[in-house]
Amino acid sequence: MSASHPAPISRFPVPELHDMPEDIRQRIVAVQEKSGFVPNVFLTLAYRPDEFRAFFAYHDALMEKPGNLTKAEREMIVVATSSVNQCQYCVVAHGAILRIRAKNPLIADQVATNYRKADITERQKAMIDFAMKVSQTAHLVGEADFDALKTHGFTEEDMWDIAGISAFFGMSNRLANVTSMRPNAEFYALGR
Repeated sequence: MSASHPAPISRFPVPELHDMPEDIRQRIVAVQEKSGFVPNVFLTLAYRPDEFRAFFAYHDALMEKPGNLTKAEREMIVVATSSVNQCQYCVVAHGAILRIRAKNPLIADQVATNYRKADITERQKAMIDFAMKVSQTAHLVGEADFDALKTHGFTEEDMWDIAGISAFFGMSNRLANVTSMRPNAEFYALGR
């Protein structure tokens, strides 16, 4: 696509801001004011207002809550599982967030490519090992997996958080792929 005819951000219709319900419009404007642009996930999901609300309520419950997992570690889970799920949007967008939250311009590329070789702790590798198992073979998760996490100091709440983030972004990755959600150009340079 040429610069004068950019690729669409979704294969589904994207409503105009003025046509969106007030609560969704307000959330999008707030995000735009904070980041300087509107991430395409907001515009894509605005096509389905009830699902937009449910999606972001669950996203925020998992990603913005206090707990033993840092915000950067939560983003590591997203980047690693989104990579294995081949979700370009989430790897690019959450890679940018990970670089910012970890204050490390290299970390997202390392985690997306091969987290086992990334410059992260053994604890973080164990966390992502579990997240990957949830993402790819959840039916095989058993007590041995929980025991492995316990050896790294993870609590029951942490284990639920890791699983919840992995599972939620599995759904998000699939939806982003089906909608052909396009990463914003702004994400590529953030935190580098």
